[in-house]
Amino acid sequence: MKHQNNRGGMFRGYIIHITAVAALGGLLFGYDTAVIAGAIGYLQEKFALTPALVGWAASSAIWGCILGAAVAGYASDRFGRKRILIITGVLFFVSALGSALATDLTTFVIARLVGGIGVGAASMLSPLYISEVAPAAFRGRLVSVYQLAIVFGINIIYIVNYLISVSGSNHWNVEYGWRYMIGSEVIPSILFFALLFTVPESPRWLMKKGMEKKAGAILYRINGDKAGAISEEIRSTLEMESGKWNDLFGKGLRLALVVGVVLALFSQITGINAVIYFAPEIFKSIGFAVESAFYQTIFIGIINTIFTFVALWLIDRAGRKKLLLWGVSGMILCLCAIGFCFYFEITKGPWLILFVLGFIACFASSLGPIPWVMIAEIFPTRIRGIAMSLCTFILWIGVILITQLTPVMLDGFGGAFTFWIFMINSVILLLFTWKFVPETRGKSLEQIEKDWIKPDEA
Repeated sequence: MKHQNNRGGMFRGYIIHITAVAALGGLLFGYDTAVIAGAIGYLQEKFALTPALVGWAASSAIWGCILGAAVAGYASDRFGRKRILIITGVLFFVSALGSALATDLTTFVIARLVGGIGVGAASMLSPLYISEVAPAAFRGRLVSVYQLAIVFGINIIYIVNYLISVSGSNHWNVEYGWRYMIGSEVIPSILFFALLFTVPESPRWLMKKGMEKKAGAILYRINGDKAGAISEEIRSTLEMESGKWNDLFGKGLRLALVVGVVLALFSQITGINAVIYFAPEIFKSIGFAVESAFYQTIFIGIINTIFTFVALWLIDRAGRKKLLLWGVSGMILCLCAIGFCFYFEITKGPWLILFVLGFIACFASSLGPIPWVMIAEIFPTRIRGIAMSLCTFILWIGVILITQLTPVMLDGFGGAFTFWIFMINSVILLLFTWKFVPETRGKSLEQIEKDWIKPDEA
C-alpha cells in the first residue's frame, strides 16, 4: 500500500511539474500585457508621444497577440506543442530586450509586436498543452492554473513597476526606469525557455504522429497503470478523425466551435478589461483621489487572485457549467448595481468599490478560467490546435474591441449605460451557457469528442 502511495505521489509530482512549467506561459502573458501600464507615462515623455501614439505604443503588443494566436495552432499541429512553446520563450526574451534598448518609437513598437506574437501563441498553446497532458479527473484544476499564472504575472509586474518607479527621480524614470520595467521580463522568459526542456511533448500529439511507444512512456509516467487504457482510447479516437479544417464546421463539431468562440469572445466583452485597464481613470472621473484610485486597483488585484484560487478548488468539484452559471449570474447583478451607482452618482461610501470587487470575484471564479479550460478540451486532437487558434484569435479581437471602445462608451454613454451594456452581454452569455454549454467535468478528451458526434450525425 505504501509503495502504491509513493508511486501515486511520483505521478502527481510529474504532472505538477509539467503544469507549472507550461503555466509560466500564462505568467509571461500577464507580465507582458500589464508591464506597459507602468512604463507608458515615461515613454510618452521620453519620445514626446501624441495621445494617438500613446495608444499605438500601448496596444502594439495586442496586435501581435492576434497574429500569434492565428498561426500557433497550425504550427503546433505540424511541429508539436512543446517546440512552438520553446519558440515563444525566445520571442518573449527578444521582445523584452529589444523594447528595453529601443532608441525610438518604431523600434519599441516592433519589439512589442514580437512579444505580442509570443503572448498570443502561448495564450492558446499553454492551456492546450496542459489539457492534453493532464489526467481527466484533475484537468479543470490544472488548466485553471494557467489563469492563476496570468493573474500572478499581472500582480508581480505591478509590484516590479512600483519598486522601479520609486528607485529614482522622474527624470531617471523617463531615461532609464521604463527600460528596467520592460527589460525585467528577460528573467522569467529565460526561466520559461530553460524549463521547457525538462517537460515532454504532448502524448496525444505524439500518437497522432505515429510515435506510440514514446507517447505510451509519457502516459505511464502521468497515469500509471491506466496508461494502456488511455492509449487505446486515444488511438481509437484518432482513427475516427479526418483532421480537416472543414471538420469544425461539420454537424458533429459545429456546436463545439460555436461554444468555444462564444466563451472566448464573451469572456472579454462582459467588461473585465474595462475594469482592469480603466479602473483608476473611472474612479478618478467620479471624484476619487489619485492615491485612492491606485489603492483600489490593488484591492482588485488581490480579489482577482483569491477568487482564481476559488475557481481552482471548485472547477473539478462543482463542474464547469454550474460554476459558469453561478459566476455569470453574480456578474449580472454586480454590473447592474455598478450601473445604478453611476446613474444616481452614488460615489460616497463603499458601495461602488464593493460592487466592482464583487464583479471581479464572480469573474475570477468562473468566466476567467473556464473558457481556457473548455476551449482546450472540447475539440478533437488532430484539429485541436487550429480550433484553439481560432477561439483565441476571437478572444484577442474581443480584447481589442473592449480596449478601443470602452473609453468611447464612457465618454459618449456615461458609466451607467456602459456597464449596463456589459450586463446585457452577460445575460446573453448566461442564456447561451444554460442552453448550449455541456458539462465536461471528469471526462477524458476522447469521451468529450464522442459526446459531440452523436450516432445520427456521424
